[in-house]
Amino acid sequence: MAQLSDELAGLKIEREPERRGRAGRWIGLLVLLIVLGAGGLYAWRWFSAERPIEVEAATISQRAAGTRAQVLNGNGYVTARRRATVSSKITGKVVEVNVEEGMAVKEGQVLARLDDSTYRAALALQDALGQAARQAVQENEVRLAEAKVTLGRMVALVKDGVVGQAELDTAKAQVDSISARISGLREQIKVADRQIDLAKTDLDNTVIRAPFSGVAISKDAQAGEMVSPVSAGGGFTRTGICTIVDMRSLEVEVDVNENYINRVRPEQDVVVILNAYPEWEIPAQVITTVPTADRQKATVLVRIGFKKLDPRILPDMGVKVNFLREEGDQSTPAARPATLVPKAAVRTENGQTIVFVVTGETVERRAVKIGGADGDRLEALAGLNPGDRVVVSPPATLAAGSKVRIK
Repeated sequence: MAQLSDELAGLKIEREPERRGRAGRWIGLLVLLIVLGAGGLYAWRWFSAERPIEVEAATISQRAAGTRAQVLNGNGYVTARRRATVSSKITGKVVEVNVEEGMAVKEGQVLARLDDSTYRAALALQDALGQAARQAVQENEVRLAEAKVTLGRMVALVKDGVVGQAELDTAKAQVDSISARISGLREQIKVADRQIDLAKTDLDNTVIRAPFSGVAISKDAQAGEMVSPVSAGGGFTRTGICTIVDMRSLEVEVDVNENYINRVRPEQDVVVILNAYPEWEIPAQVITTVPTADRQKATVLVRIGFKKLDPRILPDMGVKVNFLREEGDQSTPAARPATLVPKAAVRTENGQTIVFVVTGETVERRAVKIGGADGDRLEALAGLNPGDRVVVSPPATLAAGSKVRIK
């Protein structure tokens, strides 16, 4: 009986592990709910948080006392008044190129050479033809001397009655014929000399020289390529060897809106600022206003010359040009310092002039008092200090206290 009880006890199923497994599942579900709740709360806070507005900012500058105000500004480019793509007068194969980008060259310096074998052969041929004509002249001069001796004898024999008039006439004709032949050969010598000069010119055209002193800014051909003064042979023929710029002829060309061209005068002082060196103000002067307008852009081209050139000034550089008020113009006094703010940063709301000043990660709406204009800037009489950062072209959604991120 005791053995039977032990066997039945061995068949009994334990319930404790099942209880522990069920408790573990409830704990895991609770942890999952907590994690989902925390994630939802974070997502709600992230989506409901105010996102910063991306804006462009500018720093308030100050015009020093006595500095002349601007009446106009514009953008333009540095151009070279004297610039040339050097090519050859003839079509030929390049055998030598003696120029590299950035190399300074002098007027008359050999830049490249073309294959001259054909032109040398042509020159040798013309020289040989000239020598042959000269030798023919010498030969006929000897015959002429002989014919003149014969004519003298015939004259004597006619006087003596030994020969008749016909023989005398024949001797005279022989002299005249040889004289005419010599004259024709001498003209052929002149023609041969002109042909030699032409062949020498063709040979000289195989040597490409610098037309003026300057700096090579591009190398357009290599040895072995064909070059031609005209576009021939498709993409396999070059039309130039290199491009040379006379750095002494650099100036600025700027398009001025025709509505403001009356503010520009010849010899007017100008400040040129290269985009590559924004802190460098280069003194310049208006050369002339091109007397025509562009009907498509409604602009007039103005040429501006540098008062002093600098190696940092390079062709095709972008520049900002500030036209200065004339010395005697007192419409905008410059005796005192002035705080200048970009025009695009000023906004008018409900009759009040305001700007948005960047303070940390937010902006402050500030009322300002505006005075006269100085190019694309306005004089701030009150409300701003030099060094303040203001939002340029503030978006319509920008308000006081808005979070911003500077571009």
